[in-house]
Amino acid sequence: MRYCFLLLLLTWRAIAGLAQPVPARIPAHDPVMARQNGSYYMFCTGNGIAVWSSKDRKSWKPEPPVFATAPAWATQAVPGFKGHIWAPDISFHNGQYALFYSVSAFGKNTSAIGLATNKTLDPASKDFRWVDHGRVLQSVPGRDMWNAIDPNLIRDEAGRPWLSFGSFWEGIKLVQLRPDLTGPAQPEQWRTLARRPRTPQLNDSLPGDGAIEAPFIFRKNGYYYLFTSFDYCCRGPQSTYKIMVGRAKNVAGPYLDQAGKPLAQGGGTQLLAGDQNWFGLGHNSVYTFDNADYLVFHGYDAADKGRPKLRIEPLTWDAAGWPVVQP
Repeated sequence: MRYCFLLLLLTWRAIAGLAQPVPARIPAHDPVMARQNGSYYMFCTGNGIAVWSSKDRKSWKPEPPVFATAPAWATQAVPGFKGHIWAPDISFHNGQYALFYSVSAFGKNTSAIGLATNKTLDPASKDFRWVDHGRVLQSVPGRDMWNAIDPNLIRDEAGRPWLSFGSFWEGIKLVQLRPDLTGPAQPEQWRTLARRPRTPQLNDSLPGDGAIEAPFIFRKNGYYYLFTSFDYCCRGPQSTYKIMVGRAKNVAGPYLDQAGKPLAQGGGTQLLAGDQNWFGLGHNSVYTFDNADYLVFHGYDAADKGRPKLRIEPLTWDAAGWPVVQP
């Protein structure tokens, strides 16, 4: 599940009054990124969706959140929701930025994924305006064995849009979207891409013990790489988050790990895990900037009481085509 510490919000408000950018170790949870006209924009979990900008991915300046107030549809879909939005996803296609985002109740699959669009990410542009399109997917306790959070959009070789998402329950799901991205394509077909064993006797209203979430699919050299996070986020020094990966020739899978085990049967090859400096690492995204690939994620900083911080590391590929991080 995607929960940001209250400190993240308080730190953002404190920094927002500064005139100059701040160093790269900024507070961030579930970061995603896009580049436009030489500026990088980072979106992450926070009230209204937190936004930062940078010219060099090193010094960052806080920007206004995407939403000044909680979307009306979200307060209806999730009782008690007050505007703390989780795990956004940003992409660009045909002159438009698409920002998917998650609204949820803590520890429940009372959750939904929404969509907002914009022509530009530059707040100074006359065309800058976020347009909210409301709910795209929703999960309901007692009805769905999946959780509608942590969205990620991927387009296949034919340009068709697919949304992966999921947290706990029966794992990572995939559904094809309509061309306008506002709902599932018809007829609806839901696929399970990855999952971990779950105690079978648990009530379906409970998340269970199969800790997997935060999918991100990246296409490279004829493969689709599915990155996910195993184990537990959001616990400060007790966080055990780690980044796992598998790959497939088809966007719908099956995704296999380096040993050939399907991710849908509990497989996964570890890419990055915590250590004495970072208690846990996870919820990653992957981008290509200037012909180089980068892994963007958050880590729980041991030097700062386990608070979540932005991490960006070069991503390389071994001779067999598997991703490698050497921070």
